[in-house]
Amino acid sequence: MLLRMHTVKAIYPGTFDPLTNGHLDLIARGAKIVDHLVVAILRNSEKSPLFTVQERVEMITEATREVGNVSVATFDGLLVDFCREQGAKAVLRGIRAISDYEYEFQMAMMNRKLAPELETLFMMPAEKYTYVSSRLIKGVFELGGDVSTLVPPLVVERLKAKVAGRR
Repeated sequence: MLLRMHTVKAIYPGTFDPLTNGHLDLIARGAKIVDHLVVAILRNSEKSPLFTVQERVEMITEATREVGNVSVATFDGLLVDFCREQGAKAVLRGIRAISDYEYEFQMAMMNRKLAPELETLFMMPAEKYTYVSSRLIKGVFELGGDVSTLVPPLVVERLKAKVAGRR
């Protein structure tokens, strides 16, 4: 009897502006349950990100260098179209609180309607990161707060350079 091996590729989409330790927690744990995890940065022209798409690609690539089955890509348009282009079978999403669940549930149901073959995997971050969001990190940092335990050191350095460049 011949067994066929299936490779499971998942997409972890987001803006990652900036990358947090909560994101890294989900990336590391997600990479353990799929064969290949693509961290996909949404190029969203409606938002005004602090970091350029290229800067975010660089930060995520550097921070995930040790994880062998993770790659970084960018996309715009529908997530389901990007998933099909990538040959992905699943979308990985993090849920920190009930408020996240409602939004993520709606998105998962719409994605299922558009691409029934695509599964959504919900993961909760480690307890110490359940309150961390990129928006909160930027706000606290810009007001002089210490975020060094909530983001990778390379992100702290980039934040310092970005905020210094604005002054």
